[in-house]
Amino acid sequence: MGVWEPDRIRLGISACLLGDEVRYDGGHKRDPFLVDTLGPFVEWVRVCPEVELGLGVPRPPIRLVGDDPAAPRLVVETRGEDLTVRMRRWADGRVAGLARMGLHGYVLKRGSPSCGLLRVRVYGEDGAPGRVGRGLFAAALVDALPLLPVEEEGRLTDPGLRESFIERVFAAARWQTFLAARPRVRDLVAFHAAHKFAVLAHSPRDYAELGRLVAGAGPRLAGDTLATYGARFMRALAVRATRARHVNVLQHLAGFFKRQLTGDERAELGEVIAEYRRGLVPLVVPLTLLKHHVRRLGIAYLADQVYLNPHPKELMLRNHV
Repeated sequence: MGVWEPDRIRLGISACLLGDEVRYDGGHKRDPFLVDTLGPFVEWVRVCPEVELGLGVPRPPIRLVGDDPAAPRLVVETRGEDLTVRMRRWADGRVAGLARMGLHGYVLKRGSPSCGLLRVRVYGEDGAPGRVGRGLFAAALVDALPLLPVEEEGRLTDPGLRESFIERVFAAARWQTFLAARPRVRDLVAFHAAHKFAVLAHSPRDYAELGRLVAGAGPRLAGDTLATYGARFMRALAVRATRARHVNVLQHLAGFFKRQLTGDERAELGEVIAEYRRGLVPLVVPLTLLKHHVRRLGIAYLADQVYLNPHPKELMLRNHV
């Protein structure tokens, strides 16, 4: 697995989340998890659509307006100036540049009329709030890069969503590193095998489809096969992993070496998996015991499974799911 690990993760981010004083009121929205915990592992690509559009700091607030939330206009509140065309033109160019940078993910500012990903307030033509939509830059980003892991900082306070997003970010980085090495069929077989349990925890159906794709790759690895595999791989990981699927994976892993354990060791392993199933302990507890046995018994196939180490342990993401 180590050969696919990138030197550094590259994430796009709304600049205010890093503490940049770029908001309309001259303030910021510095996020401690992103800056202090995730920051040491990340190369940030900071973007503030409104500042880069030339609106300045401080500036009059802007809002989304329109009776069709799927196609809102971006309007300056105090004077009614319509910025929609300018923002869309700028956003298309900025996103094209970001695509060339090979981002591994993006964190957007919740509620922003430019950066908000979900449930951004849209005001009717009569000025009444009520509808919800998506910020104009965020819309351009997800439309152009549908496989890019994208989240809002507000949703990352949920431990499950946070762990899922970071897992997808590191998976995207591994896939890009894999592609850059000009892989052959045997390399794709190895990549698929190493990600078996990671994908199974999210989507067993997609894992089966990916397996069929690898089996039918032929002696020479075609570019369209890689593109299809990469798209399905990222979509599979975007499916929310469940406690039941994690339990299924834990039991599969344990099945590789149960016969090599003593009766007491088997009982202990079964007990911690059952406690996880019941929600009494976080995922890190059965995983730690499994990894202990994998190292002790020297089971190379399992030691190479990404599922056991999908992101740096220092992030402690599985301590809370």
